[in-house]
Amino acid sequence: MRNLALSLALVIGLASSVLAEDAKPFSDAKEIDLVSLLPTPPANNSPQMQAELAEILTIQVTRTPEMAARAVADADEDVWRFADVIDNPKFTKENLPKFAAFFDRVVATEGAVVDPAKDFWKRPRPHLYSDLVKPIVPLSKSGAYPSGHTTVGTLMGIVLSNMVPEKRTELMARAWEYGHNRIVGGIHYASDVEAGRIAGTVIAETIRTHDDYKAEFEAAKEELRSVLGLSHV
Repeated sequence: MRNLALSLALVIGLASSVLAEDAKPFSDAKEIDLVSLLPTPPANNSPQMQAELAEILTIQVTRTPEMAARAVADADEDVWRFADVIDNPKFTKENLPKFAAFFDRVVATEGAVVDPAKDFWKRPRPHLYSDLVKPIVPLSKSGAYPSGHTTVGTLMGIVLSNMVPEKRTELMARAWEYGHNRIVGGIHYASDVEAGRIAGTVIAETIRTHDDYKAEFEAAKEELRSVLGLSHV
């Protein structure tokens, strides 16, 4: 019986993963061309890049175990990383199916917009530039600029803040930490994170004008506020 339950859990988890990967983006790089919008990343061996590398190496030897743990946990790209701010036991995927499906599309949008820009600039990750850098988060083969994690963290923070404006300040502070944790984790430079914050903001402001986004946003917001016991706004 236990093996059957475990098998069912694995099947459900796999199905959820496939659904998330198949989520349709609200936009793409044809509509939001980050190569045209963002500044060129600092050149290798430039003073700015050396300063950003120094920042990573300083954090590497000064970060606390708590900082490291947060950075590792924030490697997950999903809206549930904001659970500490929402602070409600009902804030789960199981309780919020419309909300979860909506944010699957939000997360998919980041990849559709950011990946072509990463491929265009092909900025090497810090550990590929200097063997002094020892990342504590999963490695990636994609370019460093702009930071996709920071982009999606900023994007999710803005969208979630529009659903729960009562916690806008705390949610955006969490989104900022989410991006900074890519530096703490040793996988991104500060300029990658800054570009990601710009990208996330641009994406958020662009997709909110789309009719499909508007409809799904309102349904997800209604479900979220109802489940969490919040008043309608």
